[in-house]
Amino acid sequence: MKRFIIEREIPGASDLTEEQLTEIAQTSNTAAASLGVPYNWVTSYVAGDKVYCVHEADDEATIREHARRGGFPANAVTAVAAEFGPHTAG
Repeated sequence: MKRFIIEREIPGASDLTEEQLTEIAQTSNTAAASLGVPYNWVTSYVAGDKVYCVHEADDEATIREHARRGGFPANAVTAVAAEFGPHTAG
Protein backbone atom coordinates (compact mmCIF):
# COMPACT_ATOMS: atom_id res chain seq x y z
CA MET A 1 0.00 0.00 0.00
CA LYS A 2 1.04 3.57 -0.63
CA ARG A 3 1.00 6.24 2.07
CA PHE A 4 -0.91 9.48 1.46
CA ILE A 5 -1.22 12.80 3.25
CA ILE A 6 -4.72 14.25 3.07
CA GLU A 7 -5.41 17.91 3.74
CA ARG A 8 -8.94 18.59 4.91
CA GLU A 9 -10.13 22.20 5.22
CA ILE A 10 -12.58 22.30 8.13
CA PRO A 11 -13.36 25.78 9.50
CA GLY A 12 -13.04 25.70 13.29
CA ALA A 13 -11.23 22.35 13.28
CA SER A 14 -9.09 23.38 16.27
CA ASP A 15 -12.28 23.89 18.28
CA LEU A 16 -13.58 20.34 17.75
CA THR A 17 -14.25 18.65 21.08
CA GLU A 18 -12.95 15.25 22.10
CA GLU A 19 -16.49 13.92 21.62
CA GLN A 20 -16.65 15.29 18.09
CA LEU A 21 -13.23 13.85 17.24
CA THR A 22 -14.39 10.47 18.57
CA GLU A 23 -17.48 10.63 16.31
CA ILE A 24 -15.30 11.54 13.32
CA ALA A 25 -12.98 8.61 14.09
CA GLN A 26 -15.94 6.22 14.29
CA THR A 27 -17.27 7.50 10.96
CA SER A 28 -13.83 7.11 9.38
CA ASN A 29 -13.48 3.55 10.65
CA THR A 30 -16.93 2.64 9.31
CA ALA A 31 -16.13 4.18 5.91
CA ALA A 32 -12.80 2.33 5.76
CA ALA A 33 -14.44 -1.00 6.63
CA SER A 34 -17.07 -0.48 3.92
CA LEU A 35 -14.48 -0.12 1.14
CA GLY A 36 -13.79 -3.83 0.88
CA VAL A 37 -10.13 -3.24 0.01
CA PRO A 38 -6.98 -2.81 2.12
CA TYR A 39 -7.07 0.56 3.88
CA ASN A 40 -5.25 1.87 6.93
CA TRP A 41 -5.73 5.13 8.78
CA VAL A 42 -2.37 5.88 10.42
CA THR A 43 -3.03 9.15 12.28
CA SER A 44 -4.45 12.67 11.98
CA TYR A 45 -3.33 16.10 13.13
CA VAL A 46 -5.61 19.07 13.84
CA ALA A 47 -4.00 22.45 13.13
CA GLY A 48 -5.91 25.69 12.73
CA ASP A 49 -8.76 25.23 10.27
CA LYS A 50 -7.30 22.05 8.80
CA VAL A 51 -6.95 18.38 9.57
CA TYR A 52 -3.97 16.56 8.11
CA CYS A 53 -4.42 12.80 7.85
CA VAL A 54 -2.00 10.03 7.03
CA HIS A 55 -3.70 7.06 5.40
CA GLU A 56 -2.51 4.01 3.46
CA ALA A 57 -4.27 2.62 0.41
CA ASP A 58 -3.47 1.26 -3.02
CA ASP A 59 -4.33 4.48 -4.83
CA GLU A 60 -5.66 8.03 -4.59
CA ALA A 61 -9.10 6.97 -5.85
CA THR A 62 -9.54 4.77 -2.78
CA ILE A 63 -8.53 7.65 -0.50
CA ARG A 64 -11.10 9.90 -2.18
CA GLU A 65 -13.80 7.21 -1.99
CA HIS A 66 -13.17 6.89 1.76
CA ALA A 67 -13.60 10.66 2.09
CA ARG A 68 -16.83 10.56 0.07
CA ARG A 69 -18.30 7.73 2.13
CA GLY A 70 -17.31 9.44 5.37
CA GLY A 71 -18.55 12.86 4.30
CA PHE A 72 -15.09 14.35 4.78
CA PRO A 73 -13.44 16.97 2.58
CA ALA A 74 -10.26 15.89 0.81
CA ASN A 75 -8.95 19.19 -0.49
CA ALA A 76 -5.54 17.76 -1.31
CA VAL A 77 -4.39 14.14 -1.51
CA THR A 78 -0.65 13.68 -1.95
CA ALA A 79 1.30 10.44 -2.18
CA VAL A 80 4.28 10.32 0.16
CA ALA A 81 7.50 10.01 -1.84
CA ALA A 82 9.82 9.34 1.14
CA GLU A 83 9.89 9.38 4.92
CA PHE A 84 12.80 10.50 7.10
CA GLY A 85 13.51 11.79 10.56
CA PRO A 86 16.10 11.77 13.34
CA HIS A 87 16.37 7.97 13.08
CA THR A 88 17.65 8.25 9.50
CA ALA A 89 20.62 10.50 10.43
CA GLY A 90 22.83 7.52 11.16
